Amino acid sequence: MSHVVKRRPDGRLILLLGALAACGPISTDMYLPSLPSIAQSFAVGASAAQATLTSFMFGFSLGMLLYGPLSDTWGRRPVLLGGIALFTLASIGCVVSWSIDVLVAVRFLQALGAGAASVLARAIARDAHEPTDAARVLSMVAIVTAIGPLLAPLVGGQVLLFGGWRAVFVFLTLFGALCAALAFYRVPETWPKEKRKSAAVLKSFAVYGHLITDPVALGHVLCGGMAFASMFAYITATPFVYIDYFHVKPQHYGFLFGLNVVGIMLANFLNTRLIGRFGSLAIIKAAALVSCAASFAVALACLTGWGGLWSIVVCLFFVVGVVGLLSANCTTDLMHRYPHNAGAAAAVFGAMQLALGALASIAVGAFHDGSPRGMGTTIAVTGALCFVGRVLVVRWHGWPVRTVGTVKPAGDA
Repeated sequence: MSHVVKRRPDGRLILLLGALAACGPISTDMYLPSLPSIAQSFAVGASAAQATLTSFMFGFSLGMLLYGPLSDTWGRRPVLLGGIALFTLASIGCVVSWSIDVLVAVRFLQALGAGAASVLARAIARDAHEPTDAARVLSMVAIVTAIGPLLAPLVGGQVLLFGGWRAVFVFLTLFGALCAALAFYRVPETWPKEKRKSAAVLKSFAVYGHLITDPVALGHVLCGGMAFASMFAYITATPFVYIDYFHVKPQHYGFLFGLNVVGIMLANFLNTRLIGRFGSLAIIKAAALVSCAASFAVALACLTGWGGLWSIVVCLFFVVGVVGLLSANCTTDLMHRYPHNAGAAAAVFGAMQLALGALASIAVGAFHDGSPRGMGTTIAVTGALCFVGRVLVVRWHGWPVRTVGTVKPAGDA
């Protein structure tokens, strides 16, 4: 299928994009209940097992940086298919890993492939929509994508119970193969050839230097990225905090995890209803305040022990719930600020988001002492930096974009 779609994606395409974008989240969330088992299997500590998550995050970020400019130059479809193929092959590598170092390496390659679906789903939405519609569509994609992470820990816990941690990666291999087949037959090209003629690969990569010096872009990265980092601090820490510290059974961990995915889905559903009335900027301002306040509440519960497990669970519901909402609106606003480099803009945002998530994972591992304190401290820092990003976005949002290389003013779409 090589024709170019000039109309907005229909509901079936949105469902498919959401499923494809779930490759990354499912690859992290499904194996979370297995982390203690992986550590035992290879006779390593918690921090070594958590390194498999950190390597995934770095691979995901690097993949996004590669795929954005490449898709601006060669089209969305071939880059998407190549990424999913790499994801599937690397999943097989995870199954046959014989040491923790090998597993860390192939998880990096798995993530390198998974990054394609995430960044290109955003770019495809931008190709066919105006800013308000694109934010709405991205929220719809996020709702679909969230179904995978909602079910993944539940399925992963059961697979772990009956087949061990390697069976989890067998499942991911089959999922990757199915995604590859669906993408080949159903995902159309949305980036016309005439728009690719002037987009050289090196120039597309050069746009990154301009983006990271734009205070609005930096604000979006901090606002959406640090909210995402708080979620990954939670993802990295809770298998040990919930299972080891609070003695939650691995098969029950998925239910607590699922509460937060439901929060993400609810927030994105609200976004589809409110974005047309209030616009992205107003929603970013409100969601960032919620993220910051809830992050400090999590830290208080973790550091003092007040309320025990359920106080942490309730506060994390709000921290994690607004992550998808902030991601959808920050990404959309940034891509429409750089309409001629939407793929690169989405890649910068996604890559920095994942890199910040990886750093948060490292921080949690470094501060791990068997208690929730390391998680609480890390989430407090990410919440504060999310608010700093909000300040930058609000302060500089009205400033024009300088034209550099292939970057053109936002009004020239």
